[in-house]
Amino acid sequence: MLRAAYMAQEFLTTFSDELKGVMLLPSETGGRYTLSINDRIIFDRAIAGHFPEVKELKQLIRDEVAPGKSLGHSDKK
Repeated sequence: MLRAAYMAQEFLTTFSDELKGVMLLPSETGGRYTLSINDRIIFDRAIAGHFPEVKELKQLIRDEVAPGKSLGHSDKK
């Protein structure tokens, strides 16, 4: 939960104009991590097979909510 809260803060800071909020929903299953925007899943740890880095998630969120936005050092190389 601590890692998820950190990432939520990063998303709100990076996408302050695009995101209106972030909801954290604890799971009864440990290790579950799913990121969705408007009910559309953009990352699921079970499918991806790894826990994401914040850079990867920022790129996925950007691609969904603000495709033209520069992420600076977090952009794909």
